Amino acid sequence: MLLAIDVGNTNTVIGLYEGQSLHKSWRIKTDSAETADELVLTYRGLLQQEPDVSGIALCSTVPGVLHQMRLMVDRYFANIPIVIVEPGIKTGVPILTDNPKEVGADRIVNTLAAHHLFGGPCIVVDFGTSTNLDVVSHTGEFLGGALAPGIEISLDALAERAAQLRKVELVVPRSVIGKNTVEALQSGVIYGFAGQVDGLVERIIEEIGPVTAVVA
Repeated sequence: MLLAIDVGNTNTVIGLYEGQSLHKSWRIKTDSAETADELVLTYRGLLQQEPDVSGIALCSTVPGVLHQMRLMVDRYFANIPIVIVEPGIKTGVPILTDNPKEVGADRIVNTLAAHHLFGGPCIVVDFGTSTNLDVVSHTGEFLGGALAPGIEISLDALAERAAQLRKVELVVPRSVIGKNTVEALQSGVIYGFAGQVDGLVERIIEEIGPVTAVVA
């Protein structure tokens, strides 16, 4: 079994793969204060009833957590082959940006997977702490992209800055025209972010031409 770990700013997504098939997955909160010894307790708990892990693939957008994750795998999974996707590692993806080292590992992994599955050119949309739209060429090159504040962080900022507004559940409202404050917020967030992504996708296609897929 391959243990794939994607450490994001808000959540860490963990997948257990058997060949190309996803056997099981978990989503846990990213805690930058956890030590390697605390992290291993979490992972051992998740994997306790699962088949043995034969390999680990790890990427992280949080440097402090990556350091502790590296300590954890070196200390507790020393006999298992490990790949850590980080600046400097050869992934086979040419990064055609001004400063390739500043491109997050998550974006590179997304690019690699999208081109493997759909060819190119294609656009990858990743909804996380930030909303990322990344562009892959027909030969698998990372061309760059667009970054915007994510849905959750935008809601948090609005609730914090506006005295009369509060954070709402992210569900589709009855109508685009909200009949109360909650529905109005839901409409603005859900349809607003959808419109943002649609607009960026359209502008990217205007620049690079038709794409084989938009992957989200």
